[in-house]
Amino acid sequence: MSGIDLSGLTLVCRSKTHHIPFHPPMKTYREARERVVALDQTCLAALGRSDVTVRAFLPPTGLYAVEFAVIALTFVAFSQRWWFARGEVVERVLGPGFARFSWTMQPFVISVMLSFHLLEMLYCMRYKLVKHSVNPRTALFWKWAGTTFVEGGFALSRFNGLVRREREAKAKQKR
Repeated sequence: MSGIDLSGLTLVCRSKTHHIPFHPPMKTYREARERVVALDQTCLAALGRSDVTVRAFLPPTGLYAVEFAVIALTFVAFSQRWWFARGEVVERVLGPGFARFSWTMQPFVISVMLSFHLLEMLYCMRYKLVKHSVNPRTALFWKWAGTTFVEGGFALSRFNGLVRREREAKAKQKR
């Protein structure tokens, strides 16, 4: 922002000057904050962005940590079909019936898990993280994307809860 007067706001972006007029023009400079906030809200809505910026990562804790571990272990276990082969670790530990069943199901299970979790991660990246101004060049972005890949909807649930709490805190500040 390079300037403001009663008729509008002047911005400089990539060496170009842009004047954004106020309709109607301000009567006093006391209106400036209110007008700029309204302009910001209009811009966010036009860009499909939220007024809540996520600045934190919530790691899985409690039951979320348990489900994270179960899903991660399932990914690891079903990533190697040979573990379910005759005479291998799964047959020795869990029995031949479970090993045969897992051998048969392994290609289906790992394919479905990878497909669904990849789609959930892409959804999170495109429609959640970007919407809430999480920069893809930050560790925060990739922490949320990575945990969403492993956990899927559970990570999205934590993310949505964080956004809801941020929105509530913002509403309390306005009062």
